[in-house]
Amino acid sequence: MHIAILLVSVLLFFVLFFGIGFLLNMLLRMTWIMAVLYPLVTIAIVDGISTFDYIFHASESFSALGTKVVSLKLPDIVILASGFIGALTSGVTMKFLRQKGYQMF
Repeated sequence: MHIAILLVSVLLFFVLFFGIGFLLNMLLRMTWIMAVLYPLVTIAIVDGISTFDYIFHASESFSALGTKVVSLKLPDIVILASGFIGALTSGVTMKFLRQKGYQMF
């Protein structure tokens, strides 16, 4: 992967999950909702398996997920980690704004 693509991807994932987390925090008034939901989003991005397969074919689905997670390359891990940092940053930002007296919706 070219370094420019990596940098743009890291920035996009950070901004994307910061924005989604910020909006969810405003609407649901749950500060850490995106940080809790982020592993589920990551699994949906990585696995390529239907959600219903985790219910009906659990053993094969989880073993395939384990194989996919172990086979992630370093750039993929960096990109996904930047999304998680964005989700955490949105929670910290929302907590800071609420302490300063701003009420979102």
